[in-house]
Amino acid sequence: MKSIKNKNNKNIPIAIIGIGCFFPKSPGLKEYWRLIFNGEDGITEVPKSHWNPEDYFNKNPKEPDHVYCKRGGFLSPVSFDPTEFGIPPSSLEATDTSQILSLMAAKTALDDAGYWKGKNFNRDKTSVILGITGTQELVIPLGARLGYPKWRKALLDSGISAEKTQEIIERISDSYVSWQENSFPGLLGNVVAGRICNRLDLGGTNCVVDAACASSMSAIHLAVMELVSGRSGMALTGGVDTLNDIFMHMCFSKTHILSPTEDIRPFSRDADGTVLGEGVGIVVLKRLEDAEEDNDKIYAVIKGVGSSSDGKSQSIYAPRAEGQAKALRTAYCNAGIDPATIDLIEAHGTGTKVGDIVEFQSLCKVFGKSNKNKNISSNKCALGSVKSMIGHTKAAAGAAGLIKAALSLYHKALPPTLKADNTDPELRIDESPFYLNTETRPWFSKKDHPRRAGVSAFGFGGSNFHVLVEEHKPKKRDISWDGSIEIVALSASSKNGIVKLVSTLKSSIDKGMSNKEFSKTAADTRTDFSFNDQHRLLFVIKQPLNSSGYRSRLFDEALDALSANNQKGAWNLRNIYYGGPDYVNPENRGKIAFMFPGQGSQYTQMGRDLVCCFPEALEVMEIANSKYNSGYLSDYIYPFPAQTDKDALKNTDIAQPAIGAVSLAMLNILQGFGIKPDAACGHSYGELPALYAAGWMDIDTLFDLSIARGNLMASAGRDKDDSGTMLAVKAPIDELEDLINNSETGAILANNNSPNQGVLSGPTKSIALADKICRQKGFKTIKLSVSAAFHSSLVKDAQKPFARQVQNADIVPSEVTVFSNTTGMPYPADS
Repeated sequence: MKSIKNKNNKNIPIAIIGIGCFFPKSPGLKEYWRLIFNGEDGITEVPKSHWNPEDYFNKNPKEPDHVYCKRGGFLSPVSFDPTEFGIPPSSLEATDTSQILSLMAAKTALDDAGYWKGKNFNRDKTSVILGITGTQELVIPLGARLGYPKWRKALLDSGISAEKTQEIIERISDSYVSWQENSFPGLLGNVVAGRICNRLDLGGTNCVVDAACASSMSAIHLAVMELVSGRSGMALTGGVDTLNDIFMHMCFSKTHILSPTEDIRPFSRDADGTVLGEGVGIVVLKRLEDAEEDNDKIYAVIKGVGSSSDGKSQSIYAPRAEGQAKALRTAYCNAGIDPATIDLIEAHGTGTKVGDIVEFQSLCKVFGKSNKNKNISSNKCALGSVKSMIGHTKAAAGAAGLIKAALSLYHKALPPTLKADNTDPELRIDESPFYLNTETRPWFSKKDHPRRAGVSAFGFGGSNFHVLVEEHKPKKRDISWDGSIEIVALSASSKNGIVKLVSTLKSSIDKGMSNKEFSKTAADTRTDFSFNDQHRLLFVIKQPLNSSGYRSRLFDEALDALSANNQKGAWNLRNIYYGGPDYVNPENRGKIAFMFPGQGSQYTQMGRDLVCCFPEALEVMEIANSKYNSGYLSDYIYPFPAQTDKDALKNTDIAQPAIGAVSLAMLNILQGFGIKPDAACGHSYGELPALYAAGWMDIDTLFDLSIARGNLMASAGRDKDDSGTMLAVKAPIDELEDLINNSETGAILANNNSPNQGVLSGPTKSIALADKICRQKGFKTIKLSVSAAFHSSLVKDAQKPFARQVQNADIVPSEVTVFSNTTGMPYPADS
C-alpha cells in the first residue's frame, strides 16, 4: 500500500471497493440493485415479529400511547449461523439484531471487495466506523423488566393477593428478554462496530457516531478523514438501523412526522409525511491510488464531502436551507467541481412537506448559481430518493443513498423514484435545474465531464452532510445482472453426463440452497458451459424469493423430459431447452436471418432495459451520440419524464439514426452470445443496419449514411406544404392493391410487406380517404408515426443526393447474404 504523497491534500479521492447491505425486500447487494433498477416498492404492513397493530394503531394522531401509521420498510428474515463467527448460540437472545446483521454485512462487504478469503491486507490499519442512532432493540424490553415495583404496587393497591401479584409479575417478566451476562454488550450501539472488529480481526479505529438521520453519512465523513490522514489504509463504514419497534414508531408519531396515509412520496404534491424503514449499509473504502494499485473493483469514487450545522434557529428540529446549502457548497468547493456537472442528486427526500421544500430550496441555492446553469433547460439534473422504495432508514439513510448512487454510476443507469409523478407545485421544479426521475433510464456520458452524483443526508439538530461521487471509468464493464432471471447452462459429452449434472443440482436445491448460493451456482454453470459439447441443456429461471420448491420441480421436469425425449435431437419445455449431438454441426441446424425495422417502428424508451443492462448495447448508443451533431441522440430516445419534446423522435432526421442505434445495440447483444446471421434484410431504412449486420459496412459508414438519409428525407419533406403520411393495412395484398388502384384516393402501395400486410403512402388527405375505404372493407389499419410519405414522390428530392452518398461509401460484400427490400432478391456479391 502506497504512502500518501501529500498529507495536506484534502481532496484525495476515495474509492468504494466493496458493499454489503440489507434493506427492505433486499437481503443483499444484488437484490438491492434489483429493487432500485426495477422501481419496486418495499413498503409493507408491519410484520407480526415487530408489533401488533391491534394493540397500538389508531387513526387519531392524538390518541395517547398509540400510533397512526402501521406501514414501513421492514427487513426480511435472513439465515444466520453463529458458529461461522464463533458466537455461542446461547448468547444470541442477548445480542442486538443490529450487531448480528452488521457483522454479516461487514463480512459480505469485505468478500465483495476481494479481501475476506482473497487478497491479504493490513488488518491493523483497517477501521470500522459506523453510524448508529437512538436506542437499540434490547434497551426497551430489558428496561421494561425493571418496572416490576410499580406493577406490584398497582396490583396490591387493587386488592390482588401477594401470591397472585407475584405470579402476574413473573408472567409479565417472562414476556420480555431476560437479563444475562451478555446483555450489557448486546444492547450497546458502539458494540456494533466492536463486534465486527472482534469477530473479523480488524485492528484499526473502532467507533460509532450519532448524527440522527445523518449518522451513516457522518460516519462516512470520519472514515474518509481517517483515510486522507493516512491513519487507516482501509475502512468499513456506513450505517445501521434495524429498529422499527413500537417505541420508534411512537417517537415519530408524536412528533407528527409519519404519513397519515401510510406511504412516502418524496417531492410529490401528495406528500404528507414519512414512513420508517430498516437497513444496514456498509461500504469498504480505500484511497483511490491504493485501490488502483491493488487492482480492486471500484464502484465509484468519493471526490468530496461537505458538512455543516444549521446554527442558531427558531427550532432545533426545523431544517434550514442555508445550513444545508452550506454543506453542499463545501463538498463541491473542496472537490473543485461545478454543480452543473452533476447528473443525479440522491436527496434526503423524506416525504415531509416542509423538509422536502427546504431541501429543494437549498439545492436550488447551490445549483441555480452554478456557472453553467444559466441556461437550465440544457443542464437538467435527475432528482430522487430511495426512501420512496424502502422508507426512511434513519441512521442507515445516508448509506442507502450512497450505495444507490455508487451502483447507478457503476451500472450507468439513472434509477427511478416512486410516487413522485405529481410533483409538488410549490417546488416550481420546471423552473429549476432539476427534474424528478420516475423511470429507469440509461445514463449516458457527457462530452465534457464524467458521470457524477451528489448524496445528501440531514439529521435532527441541524446536522448536514453531502457527498460527491464520480464514476471510476466511463465505459461500462459488466452486465448488470440483477438476479431477477437466472440462466443455468449445462453441457456434457453424453446424455448420462447431462442427467448427472441435473440430478446433482436438484439434490443441492433440495438440501436448502439459498438464493445467493443458487445465483452463484448458476453463474458457475455459465462459465463451465461449452457449446462444443454434444449435449446442452438450458434453464431460464425466474428468481422470486424463497423459490426453492419451484426450482426443484423444474429440475424434476427436466429429468422426466430427458427420459421421455431420448430420441429427439432437440426439444424445449416451457423454459427448459435441450440441444443434442445433431445440433453441434452447423450444417444440421436451420439458418438464422436477421430482419431490421424501418421508420415508423420507433418509440421512446425502445430497448431501454437491455441498454441499461448490457455494456455492448450501451457502447453502441455512446458511439451514436458521438456521431450525432445536434446534441445527444439518446436524449430523444430516452427523454427525461418532464421533457417537452418527446414527439421529436418521429422527425425523420432523428428517427432514422435512432432506429439504427437501437438496432445495432440489440445486434451487439446477440453477437455477444455468439448469435450471428446467415442472411439479413431490412424494411426500408432497416436495410442499412442489415448491411452492417452482414459485414458489408463498418459502424462509421452506417451512422454516416443513417444521418445523411434522415437529413435528406427530412429536408425533402419540409419543402412541401404537405409532406404526407403513411398507413399500415392488414389485408390480402392483392385485394389491397386492387382497392387502391381502383379508387381515386391518390395513395400508393408503397410497401408489399407480406401476403397479408402492406403500407400505403401519400398526401395526408389521400391517406385519410384510403383509411376510410379500408375500414369500410373491414381491413385493420394503423397510422404510422412518420413525418412524411416515404417511398412516394413527395420525398423524391432525397433520392439522387442519397444515391451519391451511397456511391461514395465504403460498402464491400461479405459471405453473408443481404436481401434487397426493393426486389426481394439477394444483392449480387460483386455489387
